[in-house]
Amino acid sequence: MTSLDPRAPLVLDTRELGRRPGSQREVTLTVPAPADLGIDVLGVAEGAPVELDLRLEAVMEGVLVTGTATADLEGECARCLDPIVDQVDVRFQELFVYGDSRDSRGRPTDNAGHDDGDEDDGVSTMEDDLLDLEPLLRDAVVLALPFQPLCEDDCPGLCTECGANLKEDPDHTHEAPIDPRWASLTTIETTQNDPSN
Repeated sequence: MTSLDPRAPLVLDTRELGRRPGSQREVTLTVPAPADLGIDVLGVAEGAPVELDLRLEAVMEGVLVTGTATADLEGECARCLDPIVDQVDVRFQELFVYGDSRDSRGRPTDNAGHDDGDEDDGVSTMEDDLLDLEPLLRDAVVLALPFQPLCEDDCPGLCTECGANLKEDPDHTHEAPIDPRWASLTTIETTQNDPSN
């Protein structure tokens, strides 16, 4: 496990809480967005401001983090590829357990330091009273985004034959395709109607 950098924007120091259950602290901050915060076609630009409004509360096992994050989104419509500019507001809550309540393999221990036998791989762990919000923020934002973002709910998309934007040209049509089995008949018809023959 790599140690956390206390200067990283999404790493918070919880020493002020003093590991006293019930003590809490409100934190409001604006941090630059980490890389790849979103999905392929929609996300928060790297370095864009993310506003965090957090409550850190000490409990017996660790620190409970409850909060909201707000950021501007950029991307493109999944149907017509037009640019999308939107905003994401997410709520999240996570318990970060104290690092010394887990053994060297990262498994939880009881108060006497004995392995309690539970495999609890999904638990967020603190390191030296530091907690990293980046994985929590990333999960919350990605889960809040639509699987296929659209510029409008009824976006018609692009023409499957020529790629024309159907939103800009709603009357766009093509002649019905000729069945390849009958295509050679069109040349016969042209030859019979040609006055030079």
